[in-house]
Amino acid sequence: MKEEWMKLFQIFWTFFKIGPITFGGGYAMIPIIEKEVVDKKKWVKTEEITDVFAIAGSIPGAIAINSSTFIGYKIGGIKGAIAALIGVFLPTFLIVVALSIIFLQIQNNPKIEAALEAIRATIVALIVYAGYLLGKSAIVDKTTLLISFGSMAILFFSPIHPVLIILSGILLGISVVKVKQYIGKPSKTEKVKYPSTDELEWFMGEGI
Repeated sequence: MKEEWMKLFQIFWTFFKIGPITFGGGYAMIPIIEKEVVDKKKWVKTEEITDVFAIAGSIPGAIAINSSTFIGYKIGGIKGAIAALIGVFLPTFLIVVALSIIFLQIQNNPKIEAALEAIRATIVALIVYAGYLLGKSAIVDKTTLLISFGSMAILFFSPIHPVLIILSGILLGISVVKVKQYIGKPSKTEKVKYPSTDELEWFMGEGI
């Protein structure tokens, strides 16, 4: 029983530390979660974490909350999922409440407005980098490359809802695999090598 509680606390504490340092929302959190649960704790394999992020981003809810819950469940079942969920949610909730109170008092301060402008630009960089990490493991051949850029073009130039694009991607992926199997052509579904620990350490600032 004591070992189980220790494990649950480790799950909670790991995600509790991740929450406050991740500016920009869920996608900016992806490289940090990967570094913690794959490289440091070795709770999840590199191949599995990519699938977790893909599923977490395809269902309703914030990808950070969804992926944390998935990982927590894989490590410790229902209790692990709850521990991870509370861990990643609690610090952010408390910070947002505190900042909301403070922001109402200083929102017209020119220095605060300038700082927010810089933060927004930094967040864009974080999200782009997260997309790069996912792309390196998700785009494994010409078919997935075509699907990726095709989906991007549809998002930019058509009013189709993103949910429909996700559902279409699921059906298209299944169909492509079936067709390749039918004609006897191998279907490449394994991920390429994920970014190295050195790359992620550089991103986290530890290699600077």
